[in-house]
Amino acid sequence: MSNAGGRAADKKAGRPKSPSAKAPSQRQLRVGEEIRHVLAGIFGRGELRDPSLADVVVTVTEVRIGPDLRRATAFVTRLGRSDIDQALPALRRAAPFLRGQLAKELRLRVAPDLSFQADTSIDYAMFVDTLLRNPVVARDLASAADEQPE
Repeated sequence: MSNAGGRAADKKAGRPKSPSAKAPSQRQLRVGEEIRHVLAGIFGRGELRDPSLADVVVTVTEVRIGPDLRRATAFVTRLGRSDIDQALPALRRAAPFLRGQLAKELRLRVAPDLSFQADTSIDYAMFVDTLLRNPVVARDLASAADEQPE
């Protein structure tokens, strides 16, 4: 089979064109981490002047950036609280300012457009932990472990 036929077969099978289509590249991971670090510094220093963010402590848990490095999504949370949804509109309003700060601090050809999403992974982990500590669930898990053959 020729090379062109092989590529057509891959396309029909729905396989990604390259490995980077699935997993982020090292550059994406590095730039995402640099953006997270810069945003965390801005939030930590309280540089945002929006009154709705005055008493809000925002934690940036992860930044995912596209392969072209032009769009980045920052996942944010408030540790110990689940009301980050109230701060998201203010963060979206602050995105142009934050993009300008990124342009000043990072050595990129183009500062990425920022979007913000609530990071629910911490809330989910706390829910699972609470569930596993439930006496009924703990008893069921213990009895299931006893019934497994070795």
